[in-house]
Amino acid sequence: MNSVVKYTVRDGIAVITINNQPVNALGFDVRDGLINAINAANNNGDVSAILLRAQGRTFPAGADIKEFGLPPRAPSLPDVCNTIENSSKPVVAAIHGTTLGGGFELALAAHYRIAHKDTKVGFPEVNLGLLPGAGGTQRLPRLSGGLPALNLIMTGKQVNAQFALKRNMIDAISEDNLLMVGLKMALKLGQRKTPITATKDRRDGMQDPVSYQKVMRMRRSELPDDGMFVPGKIIDCVEAALLLPFESGLAFEREMFEDCLASEQSKALRHVFIAERKAAKIPELETGTARDVKTVGIVGGGLMGAGIAVVMLTAGMTVKMIERDQESLHLGLSRIKAILDGNLSSGRITKGAHEAQLNHLSGTLDYNDFADVDLAIEAIFEDKTAKENVFKNLNNVLRDDAILATNTSYLDIDELAQTVDRPENVIGLHFFSPAHIMKLLEVVVAGKTSPDVVATGFALAKSIRKIPVRAGVTDGFIGNRIFKAYRAAVEFIVEDGASPYQVDAAMRAFGFKLGPFQVFDLAGLDIAWAQRKRAAATRDPKARYVSFADKICEKNWFGRKTGQGYYTYEKGVQIGKEDPRVLEIIVAERKAQNIQPRAFTDKEIQDRVLAAMINEGARLLDEKIALRPSDIDVVMIHGYGFPRWRGGPMKQADIRGLIYVQSKLRALEKEEPLFWKPSGLIGDLMKNGKGFDALNG
Repeated sequence: MNSVVKYTVRDGIAVITINNQPVNALGFDVRDGLINAINAANNNGDVSAILLRAQGRTFPAGADIKEFGLPPRAPSLPDVCNTIENSSKPVVAAIHGTTLGGGFELALAAHYRIAHKDTKVGFPEVNLGLLPGAGGTQRLPRLSGGLPALNLIMTGKQVNAQFALKRNMIDAISEDNLLMVGLKMALKLGQRKTPITATKDRRDGMQDPVSYQKVMRMRRSELPDDGMFVPGKIIDCVEAALLLPFESGLAFEREMFEDCLASEQSKALRHVFIAERKAAKIPELETGTARDVKTVGIVGGGLMGAGIAVVMLTAGMTVKMIERDQESLHLGLSRIKAILDGNLSSGRITKGAHEAQLNHLSGTLDYNDFADVDLAIEAIFEDKTAKENVFKNLNNVLRDDAILATNTSYLDIDELAQTVDRPENVIGLHFFSPAHIMKLLEVVVAGKTSPDVVATGFALAKSIRKIPVRAGVTDGFIGNRIFKAYRAAVEFIVEDGASPYQVDAAMRAFGFKLGPFQVFDLAGLDIAWAQRKRAAATRDPKARYVSFADKICEKNWFGRKTGQGYYTYEKGVQIGKEDPRVLEIIVAERKAQNIQPRAFTDKEIQDRVLAAMINEGARLLDEKIALRPSDIDVVMIHGYGFPRWRGGPMKQADIRGLIYVQSKLRALEKEEPLFWKPSGLIGDLMKNGKGFDALNG
């Protein structure tokens, strides 16, 4: 039919083959080719049935995301699905690979679905702030029922062919040649004397309407109050499959899809989807060649070191851990084993994998045992002198091509690199705690880091299933620099009149799962306190300093781990209670600073916090610490809980408009000139009529 859709007739079966690799995305040429091919098959008297298949590694894995936001171009995907379903000749969909989104909708529109045993199906649209818009919410419930349909569509998860068969989402599984099995089935259906029932006329999943409606009510009552509106619309659409005639249900679904597509939430989520992939595109990959990393040495068996070790073991690497004494080493190895045991008991890994991972783990007190490692990661406590000593010890034993990485959160990696003979092999690998769970990895490039080492850092991130973001050397890199501005902004707000509890509630309402003061308690107030004391000698005397956090720490209230921080924590309870004693400390500090407290609205709190994040992000871009604005968004979403559906702080700046952001900063600058002074980059972009997105490339 065209270059991406091939039409042939084989033994009376029209074979329509999609070939738009790598993922056979359903762009215009594919849609147009499919319509023409289906019509050609129906107009051919020698054709008794149609087989729909795809070349390459997968049946269509979804729509072409590049077309989102562009004017619609006929035929639409609903047009294609309706054409398939209304075909006068039975259509068999032979699916394989990851048959997702629009690809699964194509299969559901067919009259029969056969899947290779390794196939996975699903609807990931919710992750883009969308819902299936080509009949998925109407056809799937007719086959599987309301609950399985909701579970698949609302979670965005993929399920295997065996699960799909049990839930009536597909009709058969093939372990043999899918093309030949599909041809046999198409031939069989083509010879039927009675027509096969189309999906739109099926009621398999709707035989008990009362239970179906009960599921809808239950799911609607369970919706979290997190600001996301797509899940509610999905429930509405799946409910419409039961209550409305099929054509009306399709129209309702399409209206809901268009609403979602035009929403700021979907634009933000699509931005994040692209940003996560764009983050892996860095200049060093043009000249650098990644080195093999099979054996990893980890210095330090604390919570971070143990988590990093689990990450490497899970990826199939050999791990050696070194500690300062036998007791510390035993504790470190025990932490690793406890995590691996938990993975086994929860079913995340098999017994065989568990044994293999433990067999690839060893401990030592001798740096000479690191002579054969490909990568050494320093993961000890945040002390410059101690880390420099570790670097000197490693310098004496590592191979010339071994990479030396530090997990430091704040220290100057350029200064650490000066302590070794091969600074070109030094890089920062800043994992986020807990390292075996958090997806973000800041790959920090020092001044002399070679492109090969940077390329290795990004290749390693892929192998251990992390999302890497390139960062330059600065205090706190990308994430902690912005988090520091976040902390300062909320502390100013509290000292000026709000309570920590109002601030937390306002930021949860914005979309964060935890408010900032809840996060401070979780991380441990003593960590930030120690950092403030280290920075005291170099602090700008003009900078505003808020002291109530120090007063709380002086009482040895260090957060959840001590049972008392900004909140009081009862034993075994994760959620803290508000504490009037904390408010008394804050009131006393206001009086000491002669601050007359005032009221803040939740929106004012949110706007100030966002302005601080955006401004610090702009400074990081101006200083070339971050490559692109979208990288900052990825860091804040995956490392600090910024609500994904908001798109990140830099995307929020574009959504709100830079003129709004700058006017907000200029107003705040009158209060605190040093902190709130707008970044020059914001003004430069405005002069050229651009937003931050123009810098994403």
